[in-house]
Amino acid sequence: MEWILASASPRRKELLGTLIEQFEIIPAKGEEKTDEGLTPQALVQTLAAQKAEEIARLPQAEGKWVLGADTVVALDGEVLGKPKDEADAKRMLFALSDKTHEVYTGVCMIGAVNGERVKLLSSARTEVVFERLTAEKIDDYVKSGSPMDKAGAYGIQDGGLVKEIRGSYSNVVGLPLELCRELMERIKSME
Repeated sequence: MEWILASASPRRKELLGTLIEQFEIIPAKGEEKTDEGLTPQALVQTLAAQKAEEIARLPQAEGKWVLGADTVVALDGEVLGKPKDEADAKRMLFALSDKTHEVYTGVCMIGAVNGERVKLLSSARTEVVFERLTAEKIDDYVKSGSPMDKAGAYGIQDGGLVKEIRGSYSNVVGLPLELCRELMERIKSME
C-alpha cells in the first residue's frame, strides 16, 4: 500500500514515519474553507478532508492512499490557529497560561479498496494543562520563532510550557498515531 502525506509539516512527517516506512509528501495548497460556528472537532475534520480531497484528485495519487490532517487548539470554545504575528502569539500564550485547553486533530484517509473509493474521517481530542507562564518566558519563547507556525502558538515538544496532558501526546504534536493506526487497521480489514 502506497501513501501520500498531504502536509508539509516536519512534525507530521516524523510521526507518520513511525507507522509507515515510505510515503510521498505532496502538501495541500488550496484555500481552507469552513463555515463559521463549526465546533473545533467539526472544523479539523472539515479541513483534514479538504486537504486529503485536494491531493487525492491529482493524477499522481491514483492507486495510493492520501492522508490529510489538521490541528487546532481550543480554549473555552475559541479556536486558536497559527498566530498572525508576534503580538498574536503573545496574546494566545497569555490566554493559555495556567489553564486547561483542548487540542483537536482531524485525520482523513482517502484511497480505494477493490476498485471502490473509500474515505475515512475521524478526529482525536487531548486536554492540555499549561504551566503559569511569566511575561518574560512568553517574550523569550516568541522571540525564538518557534510558536509562529503552530496552532495555539506553541509546540508541546518545545518543553517548559505544559504541566500535564490527558490523552494522546502525538495528537498535540499534530498527528494522533493511535487514531491513524486504528484507521489503517480498518483499511486492511476491508481488503
